[in-house]
Amino acid sequence: MFLDLTLKVTPKMVADAQGNETKALVGHVGTHFDVMDKEFPLEYVERPGLLFDVRAVEGRDIEPEDVELKLVEPGMFVAFCSGYSERVEYGSREYFTSHPQLSDRLIEELTARNISMIAVDFGGIRRGKEHTPKDQFCADRGVFVVENLYGLTALLEHGRRFVAHTYPMNYSGVTGLPCRVVAEV
Repeated sequence: MFLDLTLKVTPKMVADAQGNETKALVGHVGTHFDVMDKEFPLEYVERPGLLFDVRAVEGRDIEPEDVELKLVEPGMFVAFCSGYSERVEYGSREYFTSHPQLSDRLIEELTARNISMIAVDFGGIRRGKEHTPKDQFCADRGVFVVENLYGLTALLEHGRRFVAHTYPMNYSGVTGLPCRVVAEV
């Protein structure tokens, strides 16, 4: 069975995003990943996936203690289900300024485990001025950050393990690549 985890983007959502987020350009609208100055390896199109349910974490960063890091293996697509993209309208000011974020410690733990991708159902692993530097930190360690997934709560119904299929556009010279992400369960 396949579940599409890609945020469906409408013209209104694009207009709202461009009015509320300075980076909401071609490569950074809807579900995308931040490549920074790197190339997406084709072997990353299919990765073993691991989903963490972090919906109970509110009012603070998501920390290593909130997830079972012992389950994380090298090469994985590690996703975090906060339910945010299903609760807050994509493109709104709130969507970009109040979303959950992963703690620096958690991001460091994940990259140290040599995973392939960190995926979230919100606007980024960090907010504001910390967003781009933390994406670069990950990219420099071979880890791509997939933002704005949708439908992770439905994926939870099938367990925490899945196969992640990620297909980016073949753009060059941009920092973000729109992509389609599909979970195989």
